[in-house]
Amino acid sequence: MSNENPALASTEGAADPSGQMAGEIPSQSSIMNIILDSLEDSKAQDTVTIDLEPGAALADAMIVTSGRSARHVGAIADHLLRRLRKTGVKNYSVEGLDNADWVLVDTGDIIVHIFRPEVRDFYNLEKLWSPHAPRQDA
Repeated sequence: MSNENPALASTEGAADPSGQMAGEIPSQSSIMNIILDSLEDSKAQDTVTIDLEPGAALADAMIVTSGRSARHVGAIADHLLRRLRKTGVKNYSVEGLDNADWVLVDTGDIIVHIFRPEVRDFYNLEKLWSPHAPRQDA
């Protein structure tokens, strides 16, 4: 019989609330769900998911969303980064968190753009990356 206190037992091999096993690297579909759940929890607005062309060098998907203000954009990004770390996503980069007008979170396969509404309207990434946008052949 073990003298180990169950409250102090290792969580190795235990699943977190998302159903992912501890220490396991999340799949792309899991990362997508983590991102979308985090954005919804943070009250992000007008979230759009854009599937990029198969084999695109940039990424497999792009998510574009908005916050109501720079403070809200920063909070959405901060919540997302905490959620990614908590679920074991380690290889990501972040740009723009200081000003929080436009924060980019790149997880490798999925790129998340979090904008203030005015900045989102100006850059109009949805139109630029739409499958129906005009393409120029090289």
